[in-house]
Amino acid sequence: MNITVLYFASLADQAQQGQQQLSLDKALTLPELYSQLQSQHGFELTPGKVRVAINDEFASWDDTIEEGDTVAFIPPVAGG
Repeated sequence: MNITVLYFASLADQAQQGQQQLSLDKALTLPELYSQLQSQHGFELTPGKVRVAINDEFASWDDTIEEGDTVAFIPPVAGG
């Protein structure tokens, strides 16, 4: 399965990229995907502190990933 992952704010900084193309050997749940990316990039935020979107729509961590999806992980952002 081929998907695109988008990172924003601190996650993009830690991943040193804003976008990543992934080829997955098997279907993963969103928590499994995030866990894999945490290990790869050293993300410290837990899924409970990160919003997730699929194809530009906010999603639930229970939603499934389909071939060709774009998954975005969005951390909390402070600012004024």
